[in-house]
Amino acid sequence: MKRFILSSLCGMLALTSTAQTVKVYTTTEKTSWAQGKATLSSKGSGKVVVTIDGTEKGVPFQAWGTTFNELDLDAFNLLSREEQEQVMRDIYSPQGDLRFTHGRVSMNANDYAREWYSCSEVAGDFQLKYFNIDHDRRNIIPLARAAQRYCPELQLFMSPWSPPAWMKINNNYCVLSSKYNNQDPKQDYLLYMSPEESDGKAIDPDEMKLLGERNGVFPRKLATQNFFIQEPRYLQCYADMFSKFIDLYKAEGLPITKVMYQNEAYSYTPYPGCPWTAEGTIRFNNEYLAPTLRKNHPDVELWLGTINTNRLDYVERTLDDQTLQSNIKGIGTQWECRNNLPQLRKRYPNLRIMMSESECGNGSMDWKAGEHTFFLLSDNLGNGVDEYYNWNFILADNGMSTWGWTQNALIQVDSKTRKMRYTAEYYAYKHFSHFIEKGTEMVGYAGRELSKTPVTVFRNGKSYIVTAGNFTDETSTVSVQINKKYLNIQTQPHSFNTYIIK
Repeated sequence: MKRFILSSLCGMLALTSTAQTVKVYTTTEKTSWAQGKATLSSKGSGKVVVTIDGTEKGVPFQAWGTTFNELDLDAFNLLSREEQEQVMRDIYSPQGDLRFTHGRVSMNANDYAREWYSCSEVAGDFQLKYFNIDHDRRNIIPLARAAQRYCPELQLFMSPWSPPAWMKINNNYCVLSSKYNNQDPKQDYLLYMSPEESDGKAIDPDEMKLLGERNGVFPRKLATQNFFIQEPRYLQCYADMFSKFIDLYKAEGLPITKVMYQNEAYSYTPYPGCPWTAEGTIRFNNEYLAPTLRKNHPDVELWLGTINTNRLDYVERTLDDQTLQSNIKGIGTQWECRNNLPQLRKRYPNLRIMMSESECGNGSMDWKAGEHTFFLLSDNLGNGVDEYYNWNFILADNGMSTWGWTQNALIQVDSKTRKMRYTAEYYAYKHFSHFIEKGTEMVGYAGRELSKTPVTVFRNGKSYIVTAGNFTDETSTVSVQINKKYLNIQTQPHSFNTYIIK
């Protein structure tokens, strides 16, 4: 059952007798999706944080999606058949709550797999004789098909977390050793190629948890070599794996329409991962992956990503390559790369930008996590992201991974009672995705300077959608000017709000 209960509207707007009608939707920790009406006013009653005059050239939105992972399937299978249908209807039906149309899958295991596996476990199999997606058929494809029943036009994007271990210099799926894998700690120094740093001071397998002093930089130190073996037959074989993976998914009736070469090339992980240098990234994408896709799958888009570093100079060193720019459709950003969005949008105006993975939280699945997700949605969309992917959509208990991390989900399942609960993050998404459909333009944003009360404005034809969060303990009053009228927004403490102006 959904945790939140519909109740009376709490956020109010200034009213005038001749004003245009506005539909209002509000969610708090105690109430969800409370509906009401308000009006536009001829005067502003609060600080005007966004001004829209109708001439803005907006960023057209493209798609919402989530990720299909093994641990999601485990949680999903705790539910009854009726509940499973309800979940997919709510997330993927055009008449549902979230109205997603896309999904994400990984080639080989990711950090929310039950254990390590790959599609190519026979070392030296450059002909890919034994390459297969048998594991996916059992553990990933059932989720995609369940979504596809409610969204027949479902599209997938794919990226690997790690190549098969036999294609890496450490011959292991991880990057760094930990108690959750079998890598010899002596290999950890390969990351920086500096024996004096193998004492553990510069090597931290928990850095992705964002613990410790980083001086605002992620990662603290960049890898000095590629973990993927940089020999032509390995690089070409890996590109061929992408092509064959697309073929096999297509045979299952699941179209992969976008690929990225690597998930988080800047996370140095105790779980599946693979660091790449800028030079290795450019070489593989330009000389192997792009030509292979053009030959075998010209309809599949190549994107660069996923980029998860705020080291803008390093990102630019990769993206400034003109051949690479001509080979890719867009940039997949997540985590720390969000800090770079304004610069990326300005420097690469012809490339689309995707938010390829929502931040995963710490397993709390509480209201505070929902507020953070509402801000992330505001900030990513407000800075020009036009495609947005959630990470785990359903997890059991505190979302513990095989590699010892706890993370959040849109839906939480109690593994003992098998009861599900829609979390605050689910409603944070609903306040955006329920209304923002393909073609809707982002035309105004006030958030980085108002991080506790972000406001984002979208235009869909002649209609406007305004989202407003309040993460403070006080009532907030701000105004949005749209042409010659004002939307006077008074939000109660700790609330999500959406205003539909037609």
